[in-house]
Amino acid sequence: MIAKNMENLVENNSTIREMFEEGKRLASIYGKDNIYDFSLGNPSVKVPNEFNETIKEMVDSKDIDIIHGYMSNSGFEDVRKSIANSINNRFNMDFDENNIIMTSGAAGGLNIVLKTILNPDDEVLVLVPYFMEYRNYIKNYNGKFVEVNCKENFEPNLEDLKSKITDKTKAIIINNPNNPSGVVYLEDTLKEIINIIEEAQNTIYIISDEPYREIVYDGNIVQYIPKLYKNTFVVYSYSKSLSIPGERIGYVAFSKEIEDYERTYSSLTIANRILGFVNANSLLQKVIGKCADLTADLEEYTKNRDLLFNGLTSLGFNAFKPQGAFYLFLKSPVLDEKEFVKKAKEYNILMVPGSSFAYPGYVRLAFCVDSKMIEKSLNEFKKLADFYNLL
Repeated sequence: MIAKNMENLVENNSTIREMFEEGKRLASIYGKDNIYDFSLGNPSVKVPNEFNETIKEMVDSKDIDIIHGYMSNSGFEDVRKSIANSINNRFNMDFDENNIIMTSGAAGGLNIVLKTILNPDDEVLVLVPYFMEYRNYIKNYNGKFVEVNCKENFEPNLEDLKSKITDKTKAIIINNPNNPSGVVYLEDTLKEIINIIEEAQNTIYIISDEPYREIVYDGNIVQYIPKLYKNTFVVYSYSKSLSIPGERIGYVAFSKEIEDYERTYSSLTIANRILGFVNANSLLQKVIGKCADLTADLEEYTKNRDLLFNGLTSLGFNAFKPQGAFYLFLKSPVLDEKEFVKKAKEYNILMVPGSSFAYPGYVRLAFCVDSKMIEKSLNEFKKLADFYNLL
């Protein structure tokens, strides 16, 4: 018999993963080329050759025994120093290796931060729409999840934010660029959020979740929040920037000006060990140390965004044009977006309902796919548009 606190999780298994598995099932029936799977945010651009070559160099290194050995639970010092230098060069910060904790991706980073700061019943604010795993991560540490509503343009409703702050509010998670909406929160918006939380009587941390930082369009800029607010944890993953999601490598960065810095650093390091994933993979840490400024060729996502957005809006669909990340948030032509998702599957189109991100009435399409698939899918979307009389 499984634990009671796992029963609901089993019953409500991730819709995204279910759609991904459904895509594999349909592909076995109709052929992979005839399935238009927009369900999973799995990067489609190639891993940079330099990254793969660095792995080979590391494996052939005379230091291979050291690379495969234990290290500090905060990560290799030289790797953390390399990342700190990269941050300093990009964002004009003054970080060193003691501002960085290496983690098992962004999920690992979020969990060690929440483990470090949350007491039972502490509240964490999350901006709607949001990545649903946030809810589970907060629950892991007996925190309370509090939704902050957004406006029609997916910018946060600041009045609602003010009303949700209590003396139990401990943190706010800001996913920038946002999954699933693709909105990039501008500097003015972030400053308004900071002004609101600074008015609180208690310290409120910002947890800036930034796996899509490098994927932005139309000249948008993702602000580096520690420049604006000292009590900030930046949670970063190389999954999207280097197209290596399966490697689960990332870090947490924070200023030495953060409240109770010394014990915060120690707590993050200990949490990295006791949560079970111990610390980030040793070989990949060393590779990242050599590739901290490297990114994949992300320009393909601009092409895909424009192809999908222009194609769907020309068919009569209503969508928010992404400012960042690689997701298109499409308004359902019927009130129940799950009905729309079900109908789309009849045309072998797989999407994720917006209710999976606490925003019903919309669906998410991940356009990190081959552009030829997008082109071909538009023929099926045309049939779907005809069914709903959109033109």
